[in-house]
Amino acid sequence: MGLTATPERMDGEDILEDFCNRIAAEIRLPEALNKKLLSPFQYFGITDSIDLTNVKWEKGKYVASELTSLYTKNDVRVGQIISNLEKYTNDINDVRAIGFCVTVEHAVFMTEKFNLASLKAECLTSKNSNERDRIRAQFKKKEFNYLFVVDIFNEGVDIPEIDTVLFLRPTESLTVFLQQLGRGLRLAEGKDCLTVLDFVGNSRPEYDFESKFRALIGKTTTSVQKEIEDDFPHLPLGCSIILEKKAKETILENIKKATSLNINQLIAKIRNFQHQTTLPLTLNNFMVLNHISIETIYKKDSWSRLCQKAGVIDDFEPINEKQIYSAICKKWLSTNSTSYFNFILKIAKQGFNIKINDFNENEKTMLLMLHYDVWQNPEGFESLEKSIIQIGKNKILVNEIIEILEILIDKIGFKEIDIKLPYEQPLKLHARYTRDQILVAFGLSTFYKKSSNREGAAFNERLNTEILFINLIKSEENFSPTTMYDDYAISETLFHWQSHNAYGPETPKGLSYINHNKINKKILLFVREKANDENGNTLGYVFIGEANFRETEGSKPMSIKWELNEPMPNYLWKESAKMSIG
Repeated sequence: MGLTATPERMDGEDILEDFCNRIAAEIRLPEALNKKLLSPFQYFGITDSIDLTNVKWEKGKYVASELTSLYTKNDVRVGQIISNLEKYTNDINDVRAIGFCVTVEHAVFMTEKFNLASLKAECLTSKNSNERDRIRAQFKKKEFNYLFVVDIFNEGVDIPEIDTVLFLRPTESLTVFLQQLGRGLRLAEGKDCLTVLDFVGNSRPEYDFESKFRALIGKTTTSVQKEIEDDFPHLPLGCSIILEKKAKETILENIKKATSLNINQLIAKIRNFQHQTTLPLTLNNFMVLNHISIETIYKKDSWSRLCQKAGVIDDFEPINEKQIYSAICKKWLSTNSTSYFNFILKIAKQGFNIKINDFNENEKTMLLMLHYDVWQNPEGFESLEKSIIQIGKNKILVNEIIEILEILIDKIGFKEIDIKLPYEQPLKLHARYTRDQILVAFGLSTFYKKSSNREGAAFNERLNTEILFINLIKSEENFSPTTMYDDYAISETLFHWQSHNAYGPETPKGLSYINHNKINKKILLFVREKANDENGNTLGYVFIGEANFRETEGSKPMSIKWELNEPMPNYLWKESAKMSIG
C-alpha cells in the first residue's frame, strides 16, 4: 500500500507505475475543505497585462524561456503585482506569501524587484537549495514575507503558516497547480483562510482553465462555464472565487473555445499529436495532452473513426459502429460502476467470444444489460450469447471499448457497496446506472421484451420490489406541473419523497408504502441530480439503496420520509440537501 499527496514528482518518476497505474482511493480537494481538513481559500483571478497568445506551445505547455522573457523584460508587471497585493491583502508587510515562478531567472528577478520596493523577499531554487533549511526557518519566523520559487516547493514541504499564494505563471499541469495551491491550504493557528492571487492573461487555446476550476468547485451537474457565469454558487464551505471582469472574460472565452471544437479542429489535433510529444497516440494520452474531455471527443464521433479521418490509422469496416458509438455516448458515459465496467472489460479482452453457460445468474443479467446498451431493442438475435458475440465482430472497435472502459474505471472515485436482498441482482450501492440497466437488473426487461417504463416508479410483482426513480432538480422542460414532486435529503440517511398526485395514505398504493415491511415489499431508491448533465447527456441514477418507511403527511400527493439502510454518497447528499433549503 502507498500513500502520497504528490503522484507526479519533480524528478519525473511516476510512482503510479508501481501500482498498476491505479489509484485505489483518494479524497478530493472540495471534500477535504468541506470536512474542514484544510484552510478555506479566497481566490482572486486578476487581469494580467501580459498576453500569452503568441508564446510557443510545445509538449503540452508554454515554452519556459519565452515566458521568462516576457515576465522579466520590464518592471510594469511587478508594479501591478504589488498593487494587487495592496488591494487584496490586509497588510503587504505582514504576510507569508509564496510566489510560483516559471524559471530560476524569473524567481531571482521577482526577489530583486520586491526588495527594491522595500518588501522583504527571498528566493529558493535549485541554485541555492543548500540554503533550504535557513530560508525555511526565517520564513516561518516571518523574517521576510515573500518567497519566490520555481518547483522546489511543490512537494514534500510543510509550512502551514503560508497565508498567501501568488500564481505568477500559467500552470499547465492540474496536479502541479493543486500541489502549489496546497502549500497554503494547511491549517495553522491564527490563520482564517488562504488568499490566492492568480494572474490571468490572454492565453493560447490549448491552455486549460476548465480543469483548474472544476478541481476547486468539485462535483456538480452544471458546467464550469455556468459556474463561472453564476459567480460560483457551489464552492466548498467558507471558500470564494472572485474574478475581475477582464479575467472572467478571458477565462470564459478560453473555455468556450475549448469546448466548442468542431470536428475538423479535433481531427487536426489528432493529426498533430505526433509533433507535440513522444508518447504513443492513445485516447488517454490525447485527452491529457490536449486537456480535452472524453465527452467532448465523443460528441463528434468514435475515437477510432476520428483517428481514421485524421489519417493515423487505416480505414475499417463500419460493422456495429453506430451501435457501439451509441452505447459509449448514451449508456457508458452515463454509467459509473466499477463492477459493471470490469465485467464488460473482461469479456471485451476475450473479444466478446463467450459461452453463456460459463456465467452465473448475476453475470447473465449483466450480459443482458450490455445487450440493451449496444442493441437498444430485443429484436435481431436468436439468443443472448449470439448478441454478445456479435459485439466482437469489429476488432478495431473492440480495442476502443477496452481503452474507454479502462479510462472510465480510472475516473471512478468511490467504492461500491454490496446490498443484501432476498434475491440475486448485480447492481451495487452508490454506483450510477441508466434506467434501462436498472430495469434489466430487476427483471422488468427480459431478452424477449424490453420494458417501456418511463415513470417515477417501477414495480416487479414477482420480486415484490418497487423502484423509485427520483430527480432532485426538476425543470418545466422535463416535467409537467403534476410531476414536479418535492424530493430531497433531510440527512445522509433520511430522504423526503413525494408520491404521485393520485396516492394518499388511505389508497391501496399509499398503504403499500406505509405497510411495506409488513407485506415484505422492498423499496429501492435510485436518485439523480437532474435529467441531463452539463454536456446534455441523460444522467444515470445513483443506487442509494433500500428504504424503510418512517412517517407520512399530506394526501394526493403524500409526503413520505424514507430511512436508508446505508448513508448516501457525500457528493449526492450535498446536492440533495440544497433542495431542502430551496
